[in-house]
This record gives sequence, C-alpha cells and structure tokens, in this order.
Amino acid sequence: MEHQYPGPISGDEHMLAELMLPDQAHVRSQDWTIFFLHKDTAAEEEAREERREKRRETRERRKWRRKARMVMEARRRRRRMEAGESGVGENGRGSEDEDDVDALSDIEDMLGGDEDGLHNGENGPFEDESDSDSDTEAEEEEQLEGPPLIYVLNLVNTKQDNTVKRGAVVKAMAICTRHSFLHIYKPLLLLALEEYFKAPVPETLESLYNALNSMDLSLMPRLSLLERFILQASDAKDMFIEKFEQMIQQRMAEDAERRSMLSSNSSQQSPSRPSTQKYALPRDTHEFESKVLYNGIPVPIKVPTAISPETVGDFSIVKLIQTFSNPHASSPQPFALHPHLTTSGAFTHPIIVLVNALLTQKRIMFLGHNRPSGEVAEAVLAACALASGGLLRGFTRHAFPYTDLTKIDDLLKVPGFIAGVTNPAFANKAEWWDLLCDLPTGRMKISHRIESAPVTDGLLYFQQHHLPGLGTGTASGAGGSGHLYNFPHHGIGGGSTKGGGGSGGSSSNSGPGGVGADADVTGDNAFMESLLHSISQRHGEGVIRAKWRDWVLKFTRIAAAFEELVYGASALYIGALECDSDAGGYGVGGHGYVWPDDAARTRELAGNVYRVEGWRNSRSYYSFVQDCAHLWTKRPVRDLDFAHHHDRLRFLRLSHDQSAAVYLAFARAVDEAGDRAEAAAAAAMVASTTSPASAEGPSAVSQPQQLSQRALDRLHAQARYDVVNQLLTSVPEASNAGLFYVALGLFHPKPEARAAVVRLMDAIIAHPAGRHYWAALGRFAKLAYLRIKQGGSGEMGPQGLGGGSGGAAMTSGGAAVTSAGAGGSWR
Repeated sequence: MEHQYPGPISGDEHMLAELMLPDQAHVRSQDWTIFFLHKDTAAEEEAREERREKRRETRERRKWRRKARMVMEARRRRRRMEAGESGVGENGRGSEDEDDVDALSDIEDMLGGDEDGLHNGENGPFEDESDSDSDTEAEEEEQLEGPPLIYVLNLVNTKQDNTVKRGAVVKAMAICTRHSFLHIYKPLLLLALEEYFKAPVPETLESLYNALNSMDLSLMPRLSLLERFILQASDAKDMFIEKFEQMIQQRMAEDAERRSMLSSNSSQQSPSRPSTQKYALPRDTHEFESKVLYNGIPVPIKVPTAISPETVGDFSIVKLIQTFSNPHASSPQPFALHPHLTTSGAFTHPIIVLVNALLTQKRIMFLGHNRPSGEVAEAVLAACALASGGLLRGFTRHAFPYTDLTKIDDLLKVPGFIAGVTNPAFANKAEWWDLLCDLPTGRMKISHRIESAPVTDGLLYFQQHHLPGLGTGTASGAGGSGHLYNFPHHGIGGGSTKGGGGSGGSSSNSGPGGVGADADVTGDNAFMESLLHSISQRHGEGVIRAKWRDWVLKFTRIAAAFEELVYGASALYIGALECDSDAGGYGVGGHGYVWPDDAARTRELAGNVYRVEGWRNSRSYYSFVQDCAHLWTKRPVRDLDFAHHHDRLRFLRLSHDQSAAVYLAFARAVDEAGDRAEAAAAAAMVASTTSPASAEGPSAVSQPQQLSQRALDRLHAQARYDVVNQLLTSVPEASNAGLFYVALGLFHPKPEARAAVVRLMDAIIAHPAGRHYWAALGRFAKLAYLRIKQGGSGEMGPQGLGGGSGGAAMTSGGAAVTSAGAGGSWR
C-alpha cells in the first residue's frame, strides 16, 4: 500500500493491499474488482445518536410551541366573541393580544431560541414535519440494515516495461464509498490511474477525491418508498418527470433571487447581466445526469434515481441466467437431491437451485478459473440481486465478490456466504461450500457434505393431514444422512433414490425436464420458460429484473399464507385481522395471496414447504420481517389489501355484487383519503392540546379551524396522492396488465360500480405516475371511460355500454370481456 487519501482506512492494511491485487492480475492488462469492508462505526454511531437527540429536542420544542400558539389563538377567539357580544370594537383588544404575545415569547425563550421552528406559517406542523420525515427516512433504513458497508471499486492496470525486474509494472487504485452505485465512478478511476502511472504521488489521489466529492446531486429528487417501487417497476423514461421539473423550478427561483441580490449590491459597478445557468430535464428519470470535472475534463455521470436493496455496482442478471441456462438446455445433468435446493427434482433448473440456495442461506461459491476477478465479482453481485428481487435483504452484507485462499479461515466463519474465487483449488474442497457455481463450464454442483434439512413443523403438518403436493416415496439427501423426506414432484414414485440418478420415477417426471407439466405445482418450470423466452426476445435487463421481483414478491406472499396455515399467524403480514374484519368500513374483507380454489392453494403450499421452511431460518427472512413492520407504518391505507382484491379481480370469477364491492372499495379509499387524513390530524391536535389547555378545556379550540383552507387542501391532495401510489404498487407494471382489470369495471352492469371506476380513473389520470398507467391502457377501455363521462349515467344497454350496436358485455363481474365492433376495428 503506497498511499491513502484523505486518511488510512481502519483495518488490516496488508489484507487490503492483497484484495487490490487479485490472483493472476499480471497476465491481464486491466481488471476490475469489487469488495466490501466492514468499517468500525463506533464514532459515526455516536455522531448519529447526537443528531437524533437534537432532532428529538427540536421536534419537542416545536410541539410545545404549537400547543402554546393554539391556546393563545383559542383565547383570542373567545375574547373576540365576547368583545363582539359586548359591542367593543377591534381597537379594544390590542392590550390583550400584546399580553398573549409576551406570554408566547416567554414560552419560546424558555424552550430555546431555535428560530428554525419558531414560525411554521399557516400550515402549522404540516410544513416542517414532512421535511423531517424525509430527512430521517434514509437513516431509518440504515438502522434496519445495520452499519453501512464500505463499497470498494478497484482497478488494476498492468504496463509492460522491459526495464523493470519482472518486465511489467502493476498498480491498483480503489475508491471507497458508501454509495452502492459505485460503478458510476469507473470513468474517473480509469483517468486517475492513468495519471497515477505518470505521477505516483498523493496529490493525484487528492485531485480524484476532490473531484468525486464535488459531484452535484442537489437537483436529484428524493423519492418516497412507494414512489421508488413504482419507478423501479416501470420502464417509462419520463416517470415522475414532474419532480425533476419542480427541483429545477426551485433552483431557478433561487438563482433569480441570488442574481437580484448581487445586482443590487453591485450597483456601483458597470452594469452587466449575470450569466444564467441552463438546466435540462433528464432523458430517463431512472437516472440522474450530472458531471464531474476532473483535471479539466467534464466526465458525465448517471446516478440511479431509485436504488433497490442488494443492488451493488453494474451487473447483468441476463448474463448470469444465460451462463447456467445454456448448458442445462443443451445437455441437462441431474443434481444430487436436497429438499431445500432441488424443489423440482433432480433436473431442477440451475437458476432455481441457485435462488433456493440463497433463500435458505447455503454457502455458495462462484468459481472463475482463468477468468478476470471482475467477472467473478459481477456474478456474485448478480446472484445477490437475483434472490433479493429488490425486496429481500441480507445477501450483500455476507457476500465476498472476490476472495482468495489466504482468507479461507475468515470466510468459513461466515454462515451462508456468497463468495467469488478464481483459484481452482476451491472446487476440490467440498466441505468449504454447499453449492459450487462454475462460470467457465456453466455447471453447478451440490456438495456431498451439505447439511441435511431438518424435519420441521410445516413438513409434519402436511404429512399428518395427508395433503396433496408431497410425494409418497423417500429420498436420501445428498451425503446419505439417512433422513427421510417426501420430496414433492421429484418423480420418486414408490421407490427411493439417492443422489441425482436412480430409478423409481414416474414416466412423466423422470425425464431431463425434471417434472412434467402437470407436476409443476411451484410454477418454477413455467416461470423459467417465460423468463428465457423474454431473454430470447431481447426484452432487456429491466424486464428480467421486474419478472424476478414479481417472483420474489409472490414467494413472500406464499410464505405468509404458509405460516398462517401451519402456525396460525404470520409476521410477514401485519394487519391481517383489520383487513379481514373490514375495520376501515370499505365493504370488502380479506388479505394475502389469491388461489383459484382451496385445492390449488394446498398444492402450491405443499410444493413450497421445503423452500419456505428453509427460508424461515435465514437472515433474509428476519430482515424481511423488520421491513414489513417498517413498511406498515408507511402505508396510507392499512385496513384494505389492494393487492389481494386486485388479484381477486384478476384470477377469480366473481359475481356482479362481489366485483362491484371491490371497485367501490378502491374508489372509496381514494375519495376518503383526505377526510381520513384530516380526521387523523384533528385527533393528533386534540391529543396535543389536552395537556396545556387543561385549564381552558379542550373544547376551547375549534378543531376544523386549526388548519387554514390552503393547508387542508394540501393535506387532502397529499393523502390522495399517497393512496394512488399504494394502489399502483399493487397492480402489475404499466407495460404488462397495468390497469386492465380495474378498467373492466367500466363495463360493469351496476351503474354505481361504473361511476366508482370513473372517479378512480380521474384520480389516476391526475396522478404523475398514474397517467403512464392510463396511457398504457387499451383504447377500448378509454372509449368506455369517455362515454360514461360524457353520458353521465353510463347505463348498460342489452347490447353493451350505451345500448349501441357496437358495445361490450362483461361476464362474471370482471372475469372476461367480449367486444363487438360496429364497422370498425380496435387495436
């Protein structure tokens, strides 16, 4: 290690230098490496705790000031009413108001002179609380994840030089950052390392450090949790463009004010118009475009606007899938059976085996013999993102994108690691790993030393109740530990198999496909076929990631249903009782994943029993439980499960009354969002004024008058905005089904249902993200919406909407729609 700037990183400097120079680096002219550091954050925790304490004190002072202001305002109102009754004019109350002002000043002096929270304006607490919430949201997420990692992006360059001892000069330079999107710094690191070969002095590192920290991200909007979900699930390049416009408008107003102040201060100088900086909207709102000036070279930088958990660096999930799918498709080889990994039998798709290993916290090793260390690191990062789906956590924190033999002792101390190596010696040590992923050959291997899966309550539940989905044979897991398992869909039949081969399978399930079409209860085979079809059609990285996100989301919902069935309740779904009992009075009840019937539900739960039970003992499971509790506090509507009822519209054949109840509930949730928010604000004010106003009585304050009309309008608009966000996160992305099943309500036989859907569509169209979902909606549904809007009543005639010759009729309350054209064609 030659230089570190601005100071040395805590830890073993020799180990850091070894990680910066990976194996066989001298045989390649260039190699990228990514690794993580767990820094001692004791000092940072103390500073963070001090900031939290100051924030709590500030909020407490503001709360007591608001209470005092409300009491004073109540006194003023009462005095004005008494003065009006006694005939005293306006001038008769000046001294009393002055007394109130003096009293309020004394209270503010006693609480402290924090001028920042002294005047909240006419909007009361709702002007500052939102800013406080947005400032602390990132800190709350850090608390859930633990101390943040230090992500290290490393570049190694080899320059051939016959004048030196070994014929070449090898140097490496690394950037250490808290930003998980560290791949954006690659152009800068290339320039800096080239400069370091010319001038290997600390000043070269200093110039790079200053350039990196001068990057301007002030115009990048801060999205809420639900907004990030919507942006990640959409491929629209102008999604939430309004937020960027708002940031630019605020900056332009600040610039104009600054220029006016400068022009007034420099009136004695020669008049010259100050330069006006031009701001441009991004071409793709998924990325914020900025520039970093390094050695006079403007380097363009694109920062991800919405960052998913477990997404570190730049990698390709498509590349990872193709690496292991192509050999499996051309020449499938059986896996050694293990209940947690081979959930579809010996010929389970390798990607499903990998995801199962990640979910059940197995030790996974990616081997890239004679491959650049950067390629191995990308595979590790892609695997973490694959199993995460943007929802689960706990993978990257225990990942080692690149390591070597010298650190094997430390590696083996980490349970469930995901490591990348280039030394082929790891392949011969089956006791070091549970699943070996060989990148050059595209093959995976389950270790014969893998720990057997224990018998769990969930497995016993299905066996004792003789529920379908579990096979009737037995299979000895890899390593022959002697545990008996009833493997679902392994093609075991009445015989027993050991390892990946063997006989005793049914004819439909024992082929290379692993399972027959009828036995694919988990849906993994059909999902992989759909995924590979999308890749062959070049749908892109974003579409593939969205599909995996849906798969992981479905798995978590199935796991919640599994726990409720086996254990009676689930920590993965908070508020199940409120949703089932319709505590919000929306007219519908129910929660969770939806199956066509009980038999399908039982089959799928039984097919996932090993995967769910294995996941329930993993880090990602406990992290997800914490995330569910955190997300629950962020949900605007907590007693209506949008996803559950949308799935009912999507998968079930509902009666007209049942489907109408769903449409009415959705519309009511949006219509009443502002009223519920106002009622919650009023209740909060009553609670806050009870203590200081005890002498006057809480009835002295008229609650509806505590907020101005402007503040109430903002409160209502924000509440409706948040509820529409929650609804949009519950429907498929706009490029898929989108609002199709909601729009089917426009053809409902009941006029009140059609009117409710029109109101709901009005709110969605006015929503910045909802307009994209509306734009993706079919022309037929848009025409129905316009007809109802123009016709008013929207009566359904015998031939369809409006009774015309070309209309639409809906069957089973939203299950299907048929159309008949009247001399025209619909596209």
